[in-house]
Amino acid sequence: MKNGMETEQRTRAGEASSSYLGRRIHLIGVSGSGMRALAKMLLDHGAIVSGSDSSGDGPAERLRDAGATIFVGQSPENLPDACDLVVYSAAIGEQNPELLAARRRGLEVVKYAEMLGRLMREKTGLAVAGTHGKSTTTAMVAYALRQAGADPSFIVGATVDQLGGPSGAGKGEHFVAEACEFDRSFLNLSPKFAAILNVEEDHLDCYRDIEAIIEAFRAFASRVSPGGVLIANGEDRNAAEALRGATCEVETFGLAESCHWRGVALGEDRGRVHLAVHKAGEEFCRFVVPLPSVHNAYNSLAAAGLLHHAGLTPEQIAEYLATFTGAKRRMTLKAAAGVTVVDDYAHHPTEIQATLRALRDFYRPGRILCIFQPHQHSRTRFLLKDFAASFAQADEVILPDIYFVRDSEKEKDHISSSDLVAQIRLRGGSAHYIPTFEAILDFVKTALRDGDLVVTMGAGNVWELADEIVRWIRSDR
Repeated sequence: MKNGMETEQRTRAGEASSSYLGRRIHLIGVSGSGMRALAKMLLDHGAIVSGSDSSGDGPAERLRDAGATIFVGQSPENLPDACDLVVYSAAIGEQNPELLAARRRGLEVVKYAEMLGRLMREKTGLAVAGTHGKSTTTAMVAYALRQAGADPSFIVGATVDQLGGPSGAGKGEHFVAEACEFDRSFLNLSPKFAAILNVEEDHLDCYRDIEAIIEAFRAFASRVSPGGVLIANGEDRNAAEALRGATCEVETFGLAESCHWRGVALGEDRGRVHLAVHKAGEEFCRFVVPLPSVHNAYNSLAAAGLLHHAGLTPEQIAEYLATFTGAKRRMTLKAAAGVTVVDDYAHHPTEIQATLRALRDFYRPGRILCIFQPHQHSRTRFLLKDFAASFAQADEVILPDIYFVRDSEKEKDHISSSDLVAQIRLRGGSAHYIPTFEAILDFVKTALRDGDLVVTMGAGNVWELADEIVRWIRSDR
């Protein structure tokens, strides 16, 4: 079976020219957003890819269809007999049985972020960092470069229909990558051009406090090559702190007059901003930001700056950014027949607040019912009051159990979704703790009425519930 799959992968790779052509690479935790994108990119490079994860559904199945050998569950037997390299995600613990077996065998073992850095070093790197907006902005840049005929390589932490997936190995000179601060992963990258969108408290399971986070972003800024350019949010105080000591050229973006890349809002249509982009005080281009809410205007400004330095003209930048339709699980419309169903990846208070405001401005629903699946007990505990305040635009908030990932069992004992429900109610909100998806679906069936918008939200598997609600609407309602 394995020999047949390897032959298929070599055939599919065709005339791929890469240092990874024919190399056998195994990925532990392959279904994670970044890891599955990396797996697809390695397949595109002609590598013989295998991997494992706890689930064989969804992302794993799509990787099988692309030619990878995917195992459900993790065991030393999953490692190929002949293996050139093992890559593991930041979510994999040091006692993982496959990781231990790989090290016992003396195989070369690297983390996901280090592998990403290796791939970037072969190209002109463009990296997008920030607490929020990374996937959308990275996808904008990759899409515009592809539309301009630059054929970039790219890796995004989300599926992007306009790009044919979350990653691609292009023949052009550019490599566009989402640069994640979790576990200081982005310190493995050495881009020529980079953006820092914003810097806020998050991932407090691996950072001591906001000062430690700023310091990590400062270290990332120092990794931009001296001949390169760093484009940073000129209205974000923490981002400004992170710029101290940068050896590359720095340009700011934002709506303030002092910003090098300044956005001037000429109007708004259901949350979509008509934007004039100014560069160093002179008008550069104009376009309608295709995604609603002002935070996407900021994302567009950062993308415009990166694309300018990558060689696109103002006319190309305006045309291609205006036709970008977004990444999956970023305000993704699932159904709109009497009741609107949307799915979104927001899992941080700032993202929740911005997304709910954008949904209200764009769809103008009678009510918003937000089904929010908290992601990680530690994040929920550290940011509990911020989370509680972020649901002001929702008429009803429904919370299942917290999605358990990376945290210890001890952390699990510290907090539950019911604690967040209590905090929302203290602020006058209507919130319900309903532990299971099945029970939430029953609640939704009785609560929904025409004109409502229901949004499933979170970084876990809450999207499955959105699909169930859509099936119910189409068949039984």
